[in-house]
Amino acid sequence: MLVRIPTPLRSYTGNVSQVHAAGTTVAELFADLDQQFPGIRFRMVDEQGRLRQHMKVWVGPEAVRELDTAVSEADEITIMQALSGG
Repeated sequence: MLVRIPTPLRSYTGNVSQVHAAGTTVAELFADLDQQFPGIRFRMVDEQGRLRQHMKVWVGPEAVRELDTAVSEADEITIMQALSGG
């Protein structure tokens, strides 16, 4: 399925903004991304296996927070990383 990668994580993908990955859940999708682009999963998932607070994931038009959310080959996945400053 098509996965849109946010600018702060593109250093892992060789500055590519869209990649393809496989899986039946968000967790499996992230594992496949990490296999293709080592280290990217740790930037999205914390040590307890939860989506990091500053990460947002959309499966099609629906925002999701659970890594066990089902995905299908027809889905477009958008990953966004909130930026903050002060």
